[in-house]
Amino acid sequence: MAVLFANNNSLSAITSVPSGVGGGSLNLISTQTASSSSTISFTSGIDSTYDEYVFKFIDCHAQTSTADFTMNLSVDSGSNYNVAKTTTYFLAYHFEDDSGTSLAYRTASDLAQGTGFQPVAHNQADDNDASWCGQMQLFNPSSTTFVKHFISTVQQMGDSSKEFSSQRFMAGYGNTTSAIDAVQFKMSSGNIDSGTIKLYGVS
Repeated sequence: MAVLFANNNSLSAITSVPSGVGGGSLNLISTQTASSSSTISFTSGIDSTYDEYVFKFIDCHAQTSTADFTMNLSVDSGSNYNVAKTTTYFLAYHFEDDSGTSLAYRTASDLAQGTGFQPVAHNQADDNDASWCGQMQLFNPSSTTFVKHFISTVQQMGDSSKEFSSQRFMAGYGNTTSAIDAVQFKMSSGNIDSGTIKLYGVS
C-alpha cells in the first residue's frame, strides 16, 4: 500500500491534503433553547440521512439542585420514550476547596435493560453561575438490524455539600432493532432552566 504525503514539509505551507485524508462534517439540523422547560424533545431530523448524530449541550442550567440531566429514546416519533437500554457510567470529580477527588464507577446511574430515563449528568448545581456542557453521539439510529449505540461525555459544576468540577462518562445501547426516530432530554427533578441543545448529523 502506498503511503500518502501532504505536498509540503511545513504545516504552515500546506496548500492541499491527500485525498485519503478527511474527517466528518457536522451538519446542523436543529437548535432548541430551554426556558424553564420540562422536556426538550427532538422528534424530527433523526432518520436514515446520517449514520451518526451528535447532540451538543451548551451552558445548560438546572432549576433544582442535585437533579440529574437524563435522556430517553423513542421508536414511535416521540409518542413514547421507553426503549430498553443497557448502559455504563463513570465519573471524575474535584472539589473547589481541594478537599477531595475521585475516579469511580457509579452503579446508581447505569441501567440493565431499563426502560426509564438514563442519567447523562448527575447531581447538578443550581447556582446562578452553574451549568453543564458536553455532547452525546447516537450511531446508526435507523438500522433495523442492530442495537443502537450511544456515548456521552459531560463537564459540569456539581453540587453536594460543596461545589465541584466533574466529568461524566456514559455509554450504552438501546436494545431494539426498530429505528430510533426521537430523543428526549429532561431533569430528574424540576426543569431545564436555560441552555441550548443542538442536533447535528455527521457526514
